[in-house]
Amino acid sequence: MSYSMLPNALSIIRIILTVPIVIALLKEQYLLTLLLFLLAGITDALDGWIAKQFSFQSRLGSILDPMADKILLTCSFIALYWVGIMPLWLLMIIFVRDVIIVAGALGYFLGEISRDSDLLEPSLISKFNTVLQIALVIFLLLIQIYTELNGLRDMVFIVVATSTGLSGADYVLLWVKKFILQESKK
Repeated sequence: MSYSMLPNALSIIRIILTVPIVIALLKEQYLLTLLLFLLAGITDALDGWIAKQFSFQSRLGSILDPMADKILLTCSFIALYWVGIMPLWLLMIIFVRDVIIVAGALGYFLGEISRDSDLLEPSLISKFNTVLQIALVIFLLLIQIYTELNGLRDMVFIVVATSTGLSGADYVLLWVKKFILQESKK
């Protein structure tokens, strides 16, 4: 394996880690889930750092990294809802935002033959939202272990819902602009 593939391999490891994370969560083994989730977070930080530090960024990596994040977070959120820790309304807000992002990306990239050098770059608000969603999973796991933190739960839900809504609106604007640019080039 070429070293340039290391960031992509770390993204694949994060996807694979989703399975034991969800299993541990469904078995209500919160400390194990937290440790596995933190390990997945380390792979996320490492793949981004290695890609940038050694100029191993690639189009595949620009797709694989956020896909790994989405798989990990979506499966974690569904499992958190399933065990009764996360409310359905928040799961739906996150799900609708993700559908908007995927539909917009598919529409854009199917409608335009992009150069191989085109990298998918998440917006600043999207990066912030991803950090908040990761923090939400960690927080929800921590309050299962340290119940005194439970008083902050509703506030955390509102902050994540707001960030998710703003990020979704940002993507809608981005896809509309890209669509208009595509159409003006025709």
